[in-house]
Amino acid sequence: MAPAWSGSAEVTARIGVLVSGSGSNLQALLDAAADPWFPADIVKVVSNVPGVLALDRAARSGVATEVVDHRGRARAEFEADLLRALGDVDIVCLAGFMRVLTGAFLSAFPGRVLNVHPGLLPLFPGLHAPRQALAAGVTQAGATLHLVDAGVDTGPILAQGTVPVLQGDTEATLAARILTVEHRLYPMALRWIAEGRVVVEGGRATIALKTGESRWIGG
Repeated sequence: MAPAWSGSAEVTARIGVLVSGSGSNLQALLDAAADPWFPADIVKVVSNVPGVLALDRAARSGVATEVVDHRGRARAEFEADLLRALGDVDIVCLAGFMRVLTGAFLSAFPGRVLNVHPGLLPLFPGLHAPRQALAAGVTQAGATLHLVDAGVDTGPILAQGTVPVLQGDTEATLAARILTVEHRLYPMALRWIAEGRVVVEGGRATIALKTGESRWIGG
């Protein structure tokens, strides 16, 4: 069944974004949501770190913000406050959010928590994916947009995009090139979720693609 907000120009999905840093992927989502035809509105940005640039980006776009500090707190208490801060959002987007969420949190948004990872999953999960790619000597790196489950970067894949690994690349230069792909993937996949076009069965996502759409962006 399609979600209640999909299929209507008047009713759009309410999006909450969790951040921990500069928020460049948040900015990509804010820019996409500024289009009146985009099927989602960003209504709340929550950070676990005070004073980060992502909060300024949200405030400049007129989006409500809140800080829920994780330090010195039990995980269950922290996640309960995250849920309170997010309120009645329909979909949660992780945009550089540096905390692993438990099944208890995810159960509040089944199949509706998205994350972008700077690696071609299932290769190079976890931290420092560009560094892992360079160490492995691969010729192509990239980004993966996926649904979040209780594992680390193990949820159903929605879309991926590649970039070449160039001679002389450093972790920083490769990460910057991958980031441009992340900014393209995130609004695209959020649209699919907001429009109710994603079905997950057996740990794999199927998407009802429209003409001209693809789950793969080549570099």
